[in-house]
Amino acid sequence: MSDQSFFKLYREAFSDLTIDREESSQLRELFSKANPPPDKIVSLRGGAFRIGCEFITEEDDDESRQKNISLLKSINGIVHALELSCLIPKASDIKEDESNTFDKNAVEILFQECFADLSIDREESKELFDFFKLNNPPTDMLVWTRATAFRIGCDFLTKEKAENVKLLKCINYIVHVIEQTCMEHKPYILKQEVPQAINVTSIGLDSSISKAVQYIWDLDVNRLTPDSDYEINVQKGKKPYWKGDEASDPLFVRVDSSAFRRPTYKAFIALLDNYSANTGVAEVVTSHEKKENKTFLNAIMQTGPMQFCHKYCCANNSDVPRSINKFIDLLHNIWFDLYFRQHGGRPDSSGFEHVFVGEIKNGEVSGFHNWIMLYLEEMKGNLNYKGYIKPRNKDNAETNSDDHVLTLQFDWNGVEKKVGTSFIGVSPEFELALYTMCFLVGQKENKVELKTGTGDIFALNVKVYTMAKNKIGTSFVEALDHFD
Repeated sequence: MSDQSFFKLYREAFSDLTIDREESSQLRELFSKANPPPDKIVSLRGGAFRIGCEFITEEDDDESRQKNISLLKSINGIVHALELSCLIPKASDIKEDESNTFDKNAVEILFQECFADLSIDREESKELFDFFKLNNPPTDMLVWTRATAFRIGCDFLTKEKAENVKLLKCINYIVHVIEQTCMEHKPYILKQEVPQAINVTSIGLDSSISKAVQYIWDLDVNRLTPDSDYEINVQKGKKPYWKGDEASDPLFVRVDSSAFRRPTYKAFIALLDNYSANTGVAEVVTSHEKKENKTFLNAIMQTGPMQFCHKYCCANNSDVPRSINKFIDLLHNIWFDLYFRQHGGRPDSSGFEHVFVGEIKNGEVSGFHNWIMLYLEEMKGNLNYKGYIKPRNKDNAETNSDDHVLTLQFDWNGVEKKVGTSFIGVSPEFELALYTMCFLVGQKENKVELKTGTGDIFALNVKVYTMAKNKIGTSFVEALDHFD
């Protein structure tokens, strides 16, 4: 069920400004059936507030005020249904029989201070997080705590619609803090099984891989939307051997940085500074970096693409462990275990470093196929985008800003990458799932067709090569054709 489907339900619920027990039960059932992964909870909750802003009114009489109060109660009802369906209380040191030590009066005063100017700045945000970390509400007080934000918020409704919209944003942020500090996501389990029509034994390896790639694409709810969540400026095309720079401006015009706070994006970005770019320089993995690797793998395994990847690989490769924990161990081995890339050298590389971070070998950029790394390095001034690579086939669709696959040329710290292809806007879990599936089930070269949902169809060759007998040496896509 898409976000837009839920937003349509929100509008229907707000149309009469009431959510009765039956509607609440229906919402809970729908949230449970939709089975949203952890990274979507914030979006679904924030959507209730954003849609609610469409129904907020100026309070020119008592009737208008009552409508606004009913709207706040309705939003609270949606949030309540979402939390009951998808979240559970975090373990707390506070015992249930000690709930009388929870200072309800302090909570109310804190909320009143936050609503006083209808904005929450960095200092107030820190105060909120610190307060709930130190005063974690007992389980039986969580609903009261969240509902109190709405109840006190009603006292700050004004005659001005713009001011009331600001109030809703403040309430949303307070609820966000409560959920972040006092609750956690229920363990995510992908309910879809691998369709028989996708299995290798049914349709052959090539067709199976292609269908599986499309399947994980459709499961990638964390993918960013071009021209909405981000905007790129492809500028002029060139041939790989052309000298000169055909792009006077950066590739990325903007990216909504809030996406980088999502669990898988945040955990992924934390890994990018763990490596030395030059091959031949031994990598040293600290205990902190080992913890970051584990955090990342655990985060992506709480997503649809990676859970489908696991099921697909189990269905088509008997050597893949059925246990999630053992599969995570396998992922660590093929992606993060070190090996030497230069013959006779020291352990200086890993599949993850090569594919997602990039390396410099023999005066050229090697690997470096991830769009997030491209964006971050461009923002730091370390990367100069030089234009997209013109396709060999003149009948290919035009390269533009809504393409999710881009073949490009760039300089990184003064070293050239003559030609490389990257997905743009996809989540880290999609790329890990794609390359892992092809490595464990596919071949060195895997021809697939991908419908990206922007009216584009890409014929791709997913290449995966092995290093150190059983580890990923490199993996990337090559764009063969592009159709509208």
